[in-house]
Amino acid sequence: MPNSAPPPDRHRQHRPHHIRESLSSRAAKLICSLFLTFLLITAVIVFVLWLSLRPHRPRFHISSFSAPGLSSGVLRSISFNVSSRNPNREVGIYYDAISASIFYNNDVLGSSPVLFPFYQPPKNTTAVSGEIDQEELTAAAGKIAVDAAGGRVGFRLELSSTIRFRVSTWDSHHHGMHATCYVEVGGDGEMLAEYVGRKCPIYFG
Repeated sequence: MPNSAPPPDRHRQHRPHHIRESLSSRAAKLICSLFLTFLLITAVIVFVLWLSLRPHRPRFHISSFSAPGLSSGVLRSISFNVSSRNPNREVGIYYDAISASIFYNNDVLGSSPVLFPFYQPPKNTTAVSGEIDQEELTAAAGKIAVDAAGGRVGFRLELSSTIRFRVSTWDSHHHGMHATCYVEVGGDGEMLAEYVGRKCPIYFG
C-alpha cells in the first residue's frame, strides 16, 4: 500500500534558521547604531570643550599718549597707557615681561621695560603704563616740532613680550607677542581724541 503521508515542508524546517539570522542582524544593527550615537555625542562634547578652552589672543587698546613740550621743540619724555585684556573665560595668560619702544618715522626714540613678569587671570584687564625719557628724544625734538606746527604728529608704540597660555594645570609653549599701537598727537602733545581706545594689532612671531 503506497505511503499517503504528505511530503515534509522544507520551508518550515528552515524557518528557525531564518529567525536566528534575523535576530542576529537586528542585534548587529542595534550595536552599530549605539556605537555611532556614542561617537557622535563624544565628538560634540570634544568640539564644545575645544571651543571653550581654545586660547584667544590678548587684546590691547591705547588709552593715552602724551609728549609734553612737543611744540616748543623741548621733548624730554613720552608717556603712555595701554590696556591689556584677556578675553578668555577659562584660559589664563603668563607674561614673561613687557617692553616698549616708541618710533617716529621708523626711527626709534627709545625703548624701556614697562612691566615685570605677571599672570593675567581670565576675563581680566591690566593697565600697561610706561615712560620713555632718553637722549634720542632730544635729538629728534626739532624734526618733531616741525610736524607739530602742522597740527598733528604720528608715533608708533610697540609692545613686546613672551607669553604662554594656561588651562587648569596645562601650560602652552611660549609665543613671542608683539602689539603695535599707531597714535597721533596734536600740537599740545596730547593724543587726539579719535585714537582713544583704538585697538592695537597683535601678531605672534
